Amino acid sequence: MQDATTTGIGASRFSGTGIHKRFGALSVLENVDFSMGLSEAVGIVGPNGAGKTTLLATLSGAYPPSAGTVTFAGRDVTRQSAAERCRAGLVRTHQVPKPFSGMTTFENVYVAASHAVNNRDEAYQRVIDALELCGMLDVANRRAETLGLLDRKRLELARSLATGPKVILLDEIGGGLTDSEAQELVLTIQELKRRGIGIVWIEHIVHVLLQVVDRLICMDAGKIIADGDPQTVMSDPHVVKAYLGGGPK
Repeated sequence: MQDATTTGIGASRFSGTGIHKRFGALSVLENVDFSMGLSEAVGIVGPNGAGKTTLLATLSGAYPPSAGTVTFAGRDVTRQSAAERCRAGLVRTHQVPKPFSGMTTFENVYVAASHAVNNRDEAYQRVIDALELCGMLDVANRRAETLGLLDRKRLELARSLATGPKVILLDEIGGGLTDSEAQELVLTIQELKRRGIGIVWIEHIVHVLLQVVDRLICMDAGKIIADGDPQTVMSDPHVVKAYLGGGPK
């Protein structure tokens, strides 16, 4: 018999309800409600200190919420660790890639794949598929610490893909790249979207973000101030004032 929590609308959604996050006396997130379909692409923008990365960390399991609940594919995962959520199909990349030094690109991705599956042949195939999708087969045997920034970003993405995610959370994966380099990553992320993988993407390079996302959220001071069609959100006076530093007085 199926668990009732895994059936119906909730089984196809990822959400955080009433999320608060405090660090001592500092409140970083205040009553944030976030929800998306498992195959949706959602962008998150906002000024520095808006709470974007903290929200991603809370949704992914890196931080427990101070209050509120997180549900994924019909199950309450609020108290699950990041590793448990990863095995369930919810995985996050980090803004600053930190590959395992002394290991090759292939070995780095294999560690991620073997975390998700016990079968060595399946793990090997996941590595090959992830490296191919990210355009890294030609550097599979390079030591990770010798890679340039673009390839480190690609490796961060490949490690996440090797876990077999249903939803992938991207934290400024375009940060530090040139426009042409960021555009190369866009092509890969667009392919993930075509394959039905859900995407939550924090990014300061807004024109890059808008090439992928179906929906845009803007945060400011730990709250969501706009959520909807990307072009509509970017022209919202509150977003212009908070994010772009202009808008009506």
